[in-house]
Amino acid sequence: MNTGAELAVDVVVDNYEYGRYLPAAIESALAQTHPRVNVIVVDDGSRDGSREILEGYRDRVTLVLKENGGQASALNAGFERCEGDVVIFLDADDTLDPRAAATVADAFAADPELVKAQFRTEVIDPEGNAIGRIKPAPHLPAPSGDVRGAELAYPFDLVWMATSANAFRTAALRRIMPMPEGPFRTCADWYLVHLSALLGRVVTLPEVLGCYRLHGANSYEPQAATLDLDHVRETVRFAASTSEALLALAAAERMPHPKQVLSLSDLANRMVSLRLEPERHPLPDDRRGTLLRGAVGALRRRDNISIAMKAMFAAWFAVMAVAPKRVARWLAVLFLFPERRAGLNRLLGRFQGTEGG
Repeated sequence: MNTGAELAVDVVVDNYEYGRYLPAAIESALAQTHPRVNVIVVDDGSRDGSREILEGYRDRVTLVLKENGGQASALNAGFERCEGDVVIFLDADDTLDPRAAATVADAFAADPELVKAQFRTEVIDPEGNAIGRIKPAPHLPAPSGDVRGAELAYPFDLVWMATSANAFRTAALRRIMPMPEGPFRTCADWYLVHLSALLGRVVTLPEVLGCYRLHGANSYEPQAATLDLDHVRETVRFAASTSEALLALAAAERMPHPKQVLSLSDLANRMVSLRLEPERHPLPDDRRGTLLRGAVGALRRRDNISIAMKAMFAAWFAVMAVAPKRVARWLAVLFLFPERRAGLNRLLGRFQGTEGG
């Protein structure tokens, strides 16, 4: 069995007009303590001076300069140059802890069945200062082990990490890449984190091994706890594309799988979109009744939440399906932003404590 030090780690930095943050990302990749790290930087058609910055790194990294095609296109191009055992995809506005490559290499060396290692990140501001948050929050249980059943049943209800907080076994990625570029011009991590989890074991490492930068121009991260229906619709589209890819991979791998993915978070987003702006809803076959029945089916699959929580979800979907639009908007905010429902959270916490759930 290989030791972690024997495994080669490729760090693929993908950049599109993040020249302001690009040097910090590259320097963090070059500063890894692991003895075998190869840094590949893909610029996806930037016009902000990024390419002039990259010229200064030409003798220290592998440069891939391409026309703009989106994040999936950039990651595909970078992965074509990967020759190591482990791959980390690093967004150009994020950074890695110097221990990241060594820590994930040790994890892969210790478990031959491991296909993905993920870790939490510290949230920083545009200048790189910590703002006192960890992403995802430490109290949220992130999955480890064989999660193929959950991934096919309710994938979007699981706690997964953003692009830069994952490391993948190269051999596993070769089974699912190149990834489809049209549906994942942004947020290619939806495809990567979910499909890779069908190919073996995953582990959530205890260390915080990177920094996630919030700068106001993040391609997906909400900047405030306010309802943004464009963002909701975008999430619905990513979930639909990822669900289709998951079921196709399961069929190709001859895995037992349900006829459809039923995640409560996805069904809730679809209900919000359908109720509040039906004319712009991205899934034309959705109806209130079918979403309500889907939620009932999703609740039946979940044996890891309490009866009180199931009752709350069921009530939310039932009322959301028939409420006036003004009430539906309030219910949408209540569901999508936990920080806006502190009193209800405390009540549910007491119910769960009573039930032991």
